[in-house]
Amino acid sequence: MHQRITTPRSRAVRARIPLAVSASVLALALVGCGTAVANDKPQARTNTGPVSLENCGRDLTVPSTPKAVVGLHPSQTELLLRLGVADRMVGQAQTTSLALPGDVAKLATEIPVIGEASPPSREDLLAVAPDFVYSPTTYEFTAEKGFASIDQLTAAGATAYVATGGCFDRRMTGTVDDLFVDLQNLGRIFRAEDAAARLTDRAKQDLAEVRRTIDGEPKPKAAQVYVDGTSLSAIGAGVEHDIMRLAGAENLYGPKDPAFADFFAAQITPEALAAKRPDALVFAVTDDAHERATREYLRKTFPDMPAVKNDRLISIPFSDTFPGTLGNIDAVQRIAAGLYPQKFSGR
Repeated sequence: MHQRITTPRSRAVRARIPLAVSASVLALALVGCGTAVANDKPQARTNTGPVSLENCGRDLTVPSTPKAVVGLHPSQTELLLRLGVADRMVGQAQTTSLALPGDVAKLATEIPVIGEASPPSREDLLAVAPDFVYSPTTYEFTAEKGFASIDQLTAAGATAYVATGGCFDRRMTGTVDDLFVDLQNLGRIFRAEDAAARLTDRAKQDLAEVRRTIDGEPKPKAAQVYVDGTSLSAIGAGVEHDIMRLAGAENLYGPKDPAFADFFAAQITPEALAAKRPDALVFAVTDDAHERATREYLRKTFPDMPAVKNDRLISIPFSDTFPGTLGNIDAVQRIAAGLYPQKFSGR
């Protein structure tokens, strides 16, 4: 039985919002009852030779199945755990930014935490001697922030892998399907092709179910926004835009808008948003208090907007918009249920 439409994967989110989105610079789902968790015991492997692939424009060769793995965000740690890599993980990071789903959290209890609210320092990461480091974005490898750079990790004998949608050159054009590229790559790297295929198949089935459910329905006009105090931003590109598309929205902001030529988010005025008269507003939140504050702001600022009048205010956990996460699928389901309540009622 699917429960993700009504049950967010986590409310314990501390987000990282780029400066263009928020005046206060923050350092940047449960996947359903039937989601498989690969056996955490080592799987039999008939081939442990090198694996070559492309990641963020780099040609990578993973010389052998990694034995000392680090997940630099819970979204990436979750994928590793679901692929059966728990026994080879020597570190996890940004652990306070998102609670792991309950069915895999128990697998992470013995994995050392090398960074709680932020990525680990260069020294802390190198101290666990990783041979594979998996990150949601290139930010976690910013040397100027005191983190280990990709070059430094390479020199230390570790492969640095960035979620496809989080690659710098991909951030504006990323799609939900980028997750499937990562699953295929990780399946090859860890000789967990079957587990990766199961996760991919389940995610594609969930997306197909949304598509079937809303097929033929008129698309509501919707905008995705982010509210920080009284600062209002619109989201118009990247994986966030693709999530809205898959959820069946007629997105009022998109990549062709000049405001999003260089970045996936842009500050807007309340008057500009009001003029578009959206039927629904989607907004990402970092926790319950942020959700309450955002709803209060939207209701107070736009009392005559159709989205507010019809109470079509749809919140999603900010972590579900991170590139390369199973939460992208949850976000599609949650938004679709908010846009088409008559089609999803009782599910």
